[in-house]
Amino acid sequence: MLDIINQFSTLQLFSLSLIFIWTGFVRTGIGFGGAALGLPLLLLVDANPLFFLPIIGLHLLFFSSLTLSSRLHNVNWSVVIKVMGIIIIPKIVGILGLFSFPNHVLTLIVFSITLFYGATWLFSYTLQSQSKGLDVILLVLGGYISGTSLIGAPLIVAVVMRYVDKSQLRETLFILWIILVIFKMSAFVVYDVDLNWQLALLLLPFAAIGHFIGLKVHHHLVHTDTSTFHRILGASLIIVSVIGLSTII
Repeated sequence: MLDIINQFSTLQLFSLSLIFIWTGFVRTGIGFGGAALGLPLLLLVDANPLFFLPIIGLHLLFFSSLTLSSRLHNVNWSVVIKVMGIIIIPKIVGILGLFSFPNHVLTLIVFSITLFYGATWLFSYTLQSQSKGLDVILLVLGGYISGTSLIGAPLIVAVVMRYVDKSQLRETLFILWIILVIFKMSAFVVYDVDLNWQLALLLLPFAAIGHFIGLKVHHHLVHTDTSTFHRILGASLIIVSVIGLSTII
């Protein structure tokens, strides 16, 4: 574990701690976005998506399972089955792309997608489908992007939220994320990608802080308008993405 810690400066370790508090909060608070809102920040610390994706995946499996342990009754299983039937193949194709794209291309993809999400949230443009055909397109794209970088959640959420009551949305999404991440983590093992479980364990207490804050906030968000919150997130994502893209270019 000391070898991994020594890879980072004190400032980088402090930044990682804050970022994982943030990802834990977002994941539990709104039910998605831990990777979409955390990975761009992590890439500013170290521009290597394959280093951080296993850590994000391990945390997601742990905290989502922890939340679901007493909330399985709140999952809309019929929607889970239908959605997985559509996104499973694009997900697998995306995972294969993850191991074929150069590192700088993956980083460029992450920041570009994040910039798009930031713009939609800043200008209060809600990604939503109006037809079953568009549902399939969004799920296919979401599955593929999820396979390449774990940040396809907003596209998947745009469809799921049409068919799931707001009170069931987080738990239903958590089941989907767990299934998708299990596929991703299995691919990491097959391709002999270092899971960095020691650093994941070290950062677990910080993610836990965000997780428990998110639990408190989630109840409030379910019963209130979140447009202002999303606009602030959108502006932050745009700033981070522009900085990230400038470092690549």
